[in-house]
Amino acid sequence: MDAVALLKEFCGAVERRDGRAFAGLFTEDGVYHDVFYGAFEGRARIAEMIDDWFHRTARDFRWDMFRPVTDGKTLYAYYTFSYVSTLPEAQGRRVGFDGVSIMTLRDGRIAEYREVTNADLGLLDIGFAPERVAKIMAREGARIKARPEWERHRA
Repeated sequence: MDAVALLKEFCGAVERRDGRAFAGLFTEDGVYHDVFYGAFEGRARIAEMIDDWFHRTARDFRWDMFRPVTDGKTLYAYYTFSYVSTLPEAQGRRVGFDGVSIMTLRDGRIAEYREVTNADLGLLDIGFAPERVAKIMAREGARIKARPEWERHRA
């Protein structure tokens, strides 16, 4: 599957709430690192993330990927992502995020998914209190800085 087709199916499966199709884009041992919910490993857990976790407090998902770049081993794409939040703070508003998806590929499937996102946009759209936004951002910052790429910067 080429990069454009992979991204189209990836986004479409989330919008359709089709966890099985979404998980099928991943290797058996694939991992999806979600900014809010953490890591989901293996196809069953990835499908559960889509069908249960994503749609637990949201509906009417929209996910678009733009300008994919790949060397066959890693795929990058800029994205916009939004949904209607059913959390009380959001009062039924559509909330949005943008960022860059980073996918490690193996045998034509996604072995690992992670992203760099402007999560603060959506958190503010939802209406979270500043203390809650700070807690979420601190957790994400710690996770990012724990990556091996940050070793030289953790003096």
